[in-house]
Amino acid sequence: MLVTAEDLSAAAPPPSALSLLAATELQDHLLVANNDLERLQRLLDDAAQALMQHFTYASEHMSAALVHLEASRQGEPPMMREARQTLASAITALQFQDMATQLIAHTSKRLRNCADRLARDAMGDDEDGAALVEEAPLRPNPVTQDEMDAGSIELF
Repeated sequence: MLVTAEDLSAAAPPPSALSLLAATELQDHLLVANNDLERLQRLLDDAAQALMQHFTYASEHMSAALVHLEASRQGEPPMMREARQTLASAITALQFQDMATQLIAHTSKRLRNCADRLARDAMGDDEDGAALVEEAPLRPNPVTQDEMDAGSIELF
């Protein structure tokens, strides 16, 4: 059996339907990625909160031990001083959570904007005559840090 170009064009969906299907699938992928980012944000928030509670507990106990040592006129031993410095560095590292939060929120807004624009352009306006598309962030990246060093944190 010989297949002609007319047979192929009759069997294939019209180009607009194919692009609508592709747009719908792409929009779904963007929204799934956005949901994953939101879940990551919740995990980071939970981890940061737990770490902060543990660091606070450790700091309070170290302060109490220091008061006891000072009362006995022994002074702060070098190991205690090192432990306090290490704890301060660990708390500084928690600023990573703030930077990650900013970056996740920024990326989430960009993904949402892309998904909304894709839906509007592929499917047209909604029943009110204007599809709602949230503005994309103006800045390309809210976080300029790409490493964690004490004293080098930029927060916005």
